[in-house]
Amino acid sequence: MTVLEKVTAFITRQTPAGTELLLFHHPSAGIQFPAGTVEPDEAPEAAAAREAAEETGLSGLRLVEFVGVREEDPPLGDHCIARTTTVYSRPDPSSFDWATLRRGLTVQLLRRADGYAQVTFEEPDRWPNPQYATYQITGWVPEETLCRTARRYFYLFTHDGDTPEQWTVAIDHHLYAPFWAPLTGIPEIVSPQRPWLEIILKHLGANR
Repeated sequence: MTVLEKVTAFITRQTPAGTELLLFHHPSAGIQFPAGTVEPDEAPEAAAAREAAEETGLSGLRLVEFVGVREEDPPLGDHCIARTTTVYSRPDPSSFDWATLRRGLTVQLLRRADGYAQVTFEEPDRWPNPQYATYQITGWVPEETLCRTARRYFYLFTHDGDTPEQWTVAIDHHLYAPFWAPLTGIPEIVSPQRPWLEIILKHLGANR
């Protein structure tokens, strides 16, 4: 069984008012933690450090400890792209190859035929309460590029330097807005990541 490895980076800082947690506003996908997919031949710890730096723009992040690991299954009917793949117009590699789905994306499985799977990837216009799909890819990919299970590793980092309360980072053709939030005033996080918040709050509470 193919398992896709993913990581989440919890980043904290200490202030006179207490511990704060780093989150970011995605311009169309809500408030999130820095997170991403482990690249082939990359250690999860290195992937977490890379994603933390890329999505926050911060240097000097210090790894504190490994927090834990859990397996996550996407919603029924959904699959993960385990290997970046070409999208074909038919279940046939000689058909029009018009797009690419990158490793780590979640897609909906529509049907299977001849060793291929027809899938669709949608990006909503906003979160919460999306009104429509602003971007969509539907086509055929080799079945072996799909998997149902993701193994997610959680790491705790800290930042000791000075930063603004909020700033922006250009990444993946988006403008992210990282910001610090007190543990007693965490804003609403996108629904798939809410269980992660419970993990870090419990971990920090156990260590205080």
